Amino acid sequence: MSIEALAETLRAHPSIQSKLAISGATAALGLLASGPGTPGDDAAPLPREGGYDLLAGEGFIPAFVQDDPWFAGWCAVMVNLSDIAAMGGHAVALLDQVWAPDAGAAAPLLQGLRDASQSYGVPLVGGHTNLSAPELGIAASVFGRATRLITSFDARPGDTLVAAIDHRGTYRNYDNFCAALDAPADRLRRDLALLPELAEAELVTAGKDISQAGLIGTALMLAECSGTGMEIDLDAITPPPGVPQDRWLRSFPSYGFLLSVDRQWVNAVCGRFAARGIDASTIGRVTQGSAVTISQSGASALFWDHAHTPYMNLRAQDA
Repeated sequence: MSIEALAETLRAHPSIQSKLAISGATAALGLLASGPGTPGDDAAPLPREGGYDLLAGEGFIPAFVQDDPWFAGWCAVMVNLSDIAAMGGHAVALLDQVWAPDAGAAAPLLQGLRDASQSYGVPLVGGHTNLSAPELGIAASVFGRATRLITSFDARPGDTLVAAIDHRGTYRNYDNFCAALDAPADRLRRDLALLPELAEAELVTAGKDISQAGLIGTALMLAECSGTGMEIDLDAITPPPGVPQDRWLRSFPSYGFLLSVDRQWVNAVCGRFAARGIDASTIGRVTQGSAVTISQSGASALFWDHAHTPYMNLRAQDA
């Protein structure tokens, strides 16, 4: 596949296109990136004495929930904890919202929630349950705290892009690459703790967790929020064995973060992940402008220009 064809394939994929809905929702709610909670970040940071309170929430596509209810319950915990870690925080507690036709249908969702809560060591402290709904549904919210933040709005031209992804997994369904289910609980907890450690050591300029839009879509979101461009070197990205390149670029990893790092700290950042068996490598750089490009074997192509075609439409400075 040519580099231009790959860029077009990625642009058109539903997991990347789905994020375009964010701008309509934020506009309807009157939300701006400069407002409380800086919409566009992985969690909403609310300043408090000595740091920040963090709030985040996730809802799930009905087809995903119907296909694998237990895993949907697990993911409701996992993805929220990843959002808190991506902001440089520690999760404190979770709330769940479950809809089901009856208690039997709800059981695997609730078990998945409980199993993940116990594995990650973050308590479920309440929520909402409806047992007269026409189909299964789940959402969850999380509260956390941070001393120093990693945000989506601070990437700087000249920074190096570091992708840290746990390759010790397999696809569970769709493009969800899960490295969490067979991992010991202590490893799950300590791996997430790396992010607040990096934040508190001031080794990271900006970052996001790699979302359902995959590595390439997350790079676009980070670039747009920071008001920068990005160059992604596909030669520097090695998928796990047997995984096609285009699928890996759009995959949602259970543990994956894209970080903007000052060049002087790149080795230190990558070394901390490597010490825990997590693949971390430089995959590109932050640039001036608004173009996110991909390159491979000496050829390059435009993936997206967020100035010409807004993505989330949440910028570092609101127009």
